[in-house]
Amino acid sequence: MVSKAVPLGDVTGRGPGPRTPVIDVHTHAMPMPLLRHLERRGLADLSRAAERVLNLDPAVCGLAPGSPIPLAPEQHDMERRLASLTAMGVDHQVVAAPPFLFASESDDDRLTLEVTRLANDALAEFVAGSGGRLSGLATVPVGHPGAADELARCLDELGMAGATMGTFGGGRELDDPVNEELWRALAARRCFTLLHPSRVSSRDRLADYHLVQLLGYPMETALATSRLVFGGVLDRHDLVLCLAHGGGCVPAVSGRLDLGWRRKPVARVTSRTPSDYLRRLLYDTAVFDTGALGRLVKDMTADHVLLGTDTPFDLVDHDPLRTVRALGVDAGQETAILGGNAARLLRLRVARPDPDGRVEGPSAPPIPLEGHPT
Repeated sequence: MVSKAVPLGDVTGRGPGPRTPVIDVHTHAMPMPLLRHLERRGLADLSRAAERVLNLDPAVCGLAPGSPIPLAPEQHDMERRLASLTAMGVDHQVVAAPPFLFASESDDDRLTLEVTRLANDALAEFVAGSGGRLSGLATVPVGHPGAADELARCLDELGMAGATMGTFGGGRELDDPVNEELWRALAARRCFTLLHPSRVSSRDRLADYHLVQLLGYPMETALATSRLVFGGVLDRHDLVLCLAHGGGCVPAVSGRLDLGWRRKPVARVTSRTPSDYLRRLLYDTAVFDTGALGRLVKDMTADHVLLGTDTPFDLVDHDPLRTVRALGVDAGQETAILGGNAARLLRLRVARPDPDGRVEGPSAPPIPLEGHPT
């Protein structure tokens, strides 16, 4: 059946007209051809794949040697993936490689670029087999020369819908001059970009209780975002930047950042307060707490919040529609969060769901971003 591009309507089903598709912008995949290729290179161990466990070389994943990485079947099995998507009430997922494939802690430009290109090629092939239910985000290797070239390749040749990046790379912070070409390219294309934590500080203090992911990642997002603010990146470039996990800790410390900007001369390096820049950014809903999510929507407005679940890792929101509907916002805000914002920012044309929530047919190809050939 031919897909139908639809205008934004009411995702809640409470208003007239077609229901706007539900779009999840924060999901991950690790296609098996990529993992098998890395295994042949001695960079991955799939011997425990039947136990849903993957091991990756520390140069690739940034974790301690032997650290187990969850390998749910939905990471690579399309049938299982689409079944889980439907069970969650989601019509379309935007898929990115997880940070364990970013090689964020590697200072080997050649290795990082090779793994990045392999991951992008594999992800493009994976989403192409989804019948239009998935769109891909290109991994861009921040901190390494050639990141802007890889972005262009993925958008122009592979048809990716946007980009994802880690919070550190090549031994350099995000505000390092090496990344200026990449920031210029992302801004010029108005390219939706998911910023995902990809390393932590003080790893030894976070080694127990799964604190690397539970606490280290939210802290890392706050650190990286603060450097984007104080480093002037957000002054120089108008980015379509979405912070994973609701921005981590940064929304909670925005008042403290503002206070430092006002009282500490060394921090008075931008034209506006840090919170002004934070309100220009985008945030996903993967905070796993209704109160915290409600405060995020109130502070940043519904137009800056997008549905995100972190599927298919174990720290996932299994019922994202209930999560958003529990906020009690009006129908227009609910529609924006559940799919309207994502459709607009990623220029997606997603197949229209029927009144029972089933997708009528495959999605049309994503609308090209600015700068793409038509």
